[in-house]
Amino acid sequence: MADAVNPRNAQIDGNVVAAKSFAHFGVTHMFGVVGIPVTSLANRAVALGIRFIAVHNEQSAGYAASAYGYLTGKPGLLLTVSGPGCVHGLAGLSNAMVNTWPMVMISGSCDQKDFGRGDFQELDQIEAVKPFSKFAVKAKDIKDIPNCVAQVLDRAVSGRPGGCYLDLPTDVLHQTISESEVEELLKSAESHKSEVSIGLTPKTSEIEQAVSLLREAKKPLIVFGKGAAYARAEGELKKFVETTGIPFLPTPMGKGLLPDTHELAASAARSLAIGQCDVAVVVGARLNWLLHFGEPPKWSKDVKFILVDISEEEIQLRKPYLGLVGDAKKVLELINKEIKDDPFCLGKNHPWVEAISKKVKDNVSRMEAQLSKDVVPFNFMTPMRIIRDAILEAGSPAPVLVSEGANTMDVGRAVLVQTEPRTRLDAGTWGTMGVGLGYCIAAAVASPDRLVVAVEGDSGFTFSAIEVETLVRYQLPVVVIVFNNGGVYGGDRRNPEEITGPHKDDPAPTSFVPGAAYHTLIGAFGGKGYIVGTPDELKSALSESFAARKPAVINVTIDPFAGAESGRMQHKN
Repeated sequence: MADAVNPRNAQIDGNVVAAKSFAHFGVTHMFGVVGIPVTSLANRAVALGIRFIAVHNEQSAGYAASAYGYLTGKPGLLLTVSGPGCVHGLAGLSNAMVNTWPMVMISGSCDQKDFGRGDFQELDQIEAVKPFSKFAVKAKDIKDIPNCVAQVLDRAVSGRPGGCYLDLPTDVLHQTISESEVEELLKSAESHKSEVSIGLTPKTSEIEQAVSLLREAKKPLIVFGKGAAYARAEGELKKFVETTGIPFLPTPMGKGLLPDTHELAASAARSLAIGQCDVAVVVGARLNWLLHFGEPPKWSKDVKFILVDISEEEIQLRKPYLGLVGDAKKVLELINKEIKDDPFCLGKNHPWVEAISKKVKDNVSRMEAQLSKDVVPFNFMTPMRIIRDAILEAGSPAPVLVSEGANTMDVGRAVLVQTEPRTRLDAGTWGTMGVGLGYCIAAAVASPDRLVVAVEGDSGFTFSAIEVETLVRYQLPVVVIVFNNGGVYGGDRRNPEEITGPHKDDPAPTSFVPGAAYHTLIGAFGGKGYIVGTPDELKSALSESFAARKPAVINVTIDPFAGAESGRMQHKN
């Protein structure tokens, strides 16, 4: 009688080794598009308990992975095929890098011995990803896989988060090794895995200087962004704001760390706040185009910036009055501790607080006067007010809002209210269009207790509209609201003198098919579609779809002349 085969000596291939490695290091979700040579890797990952969300193109999968990294604090994983699959995935990888979110792209690649000979989907993928990643590595042998997996997962979250890349050649995926050797390799990789670095800690003297600047300031301001949201710094921020009484201004994706309805919120007085403040603490936000580079004329030429950032290079680039290098949550803890020893608070009657409060009330009153009118055919304001009220009525846990488009995103940023942290996803630092449906998928997977509501322009929606099939296939609780005004900015906006030449009868570059029935697209896959053009129709569709928590598309007919060309944020408050 033959001896029983020891399972530890069983041979497994590179696909299993990779799947085992990801599972071993805590990966629970993966997004991607399968095909040669990674289909088996996806199947093996699922068998080991990793949920694989298969989408229709690598761009959407990459955007989903990047947003998942932001929402969870763990690297979002994107799996692609070789060559063109890797290239398509660069959209998500670069999005993660620019927004500083942790993500890992894993791509199959051609057989190493055939590289340079014109192999199937051949590409030097390590070189291709270099400009868009903080670290890239190729597993050149099956024994390299566990350590390579540990490295990319570790690097993605260490220091300033970002995108990493793992290359898995076809021949490596087909190599075999014993189970027992894999276990030893995983133990070795674990022992070499570094502690996640959260950057340096500011000196005590620097914290003291920061608090002294704030104490002496006549018009201080606290600005925070999605870096503070990623750091889970909302508790420390709340204490900082409410202890000192200093008004605060969130960047678009910082909204919700403190409620937009907070009495010290200065968003509705943004121009006054940044134009007149004398000391600005900027936490987890970069002084880039979103904050006008911290320069006049938007900011005072005499403003003193206290910049809190995980990256020493970022502080060196911006050259603030005072730079505090470190994790946002940790730095705020130190600031709060310093303030506790000698507290100060501006108080409601402080001239600066009163000025901000008055401006907020005036601007909100003006906006509410506009919002109170039911305009039909719809402009952007009327449906946005109805959507705002429906989202607020949903209560807690608040829905995750995905906002994408030109006018739709601009108006939504002013009208829609965020009350909880990490409940707003938008075009981000790069102003990327096409992220919407990928972000919806990520939010539904990362925050399964929350409804996901996407408010999309028709142009933004159509970048990735086919992903509504993915919503239906996985039965994700996502309601997609499309503001349909017939094209980019709103159909044909050309002046008569621009309509000339041999192709003058073609549609305008900005126009789509008028009256497009976007709601019927999801119906093709078994989801629910609505077409609305009046307040009552929109209210009914929102009530029904929110209650159902099933995939739905609400096609909102907007007056094509209601919008305007949009790019950089325009703030008129």
